[in-house]
Amino acid sequence: MANSELLELVRTAEAGGAAQRQQLFAAMYAELHRLAQRELRRNAQVTLSPTTLLHETFLNVVPRDSAPSVDRGRFMVYASRAMRGLLINYLRDRRAQKRGGLFEITSLPTDIPIAAEDLELVRINDALEELTKVDPRLAECVDLKFFCGFSFADIAEMWAVSERTVQRDWEKARMLLYRQLNGDVLI
Repeated sequence: MANSELLELVRTAEAGGAAQRQQLFAAMYAELHRLAQRELRRNAQVTLSPTTLLHETFLNVVPRDSAPSVDRGRFMVYASRAMRGLLINYLRDRRAQKRGGLFEITSLPTDIPIAAEDLELVRINDALEELTKVDPRLAECVDLKFFCGFSFADIAEMWAVSERTVQRDWEKARMLLYRQLNGDVLI
């Protein structure tokens, strides 16, 4: 699909309803599936398949009235955040008390590093939420670069800025996220 056709589809999805967003998902299925694979590779303890994650995201995003789809980049960021939210909910549900998350049924060693990895994903998500409050553009840069896998050139083209501007935003976002993850307050 040509960029102009995709951009038009994104704009109609923004103005339209669930049917238009459904068309947009169908048109971007391959790219969204790649995004789901990236998310699941980062979170190896999650037992979902990329297709399941993508379809859960679809069911989560399409019915909403206010899915921001101004352009391709923002749609990908929105889908990435929806996937990350679903993964965090999945991990929290796995550890929930009512699901037996704190009980050990066997006397065999159960030292599994899953809990630490779960906690790390939640910490990263919380840090990104704080960064969004401070500077939404920097958080979008992280989403596009790290979670969606776009290059600096791709992001610069989406934002209509120079590649060097995107690199500066990336470095600033990394620095602020590092500070947030190490206990410093951003606001």
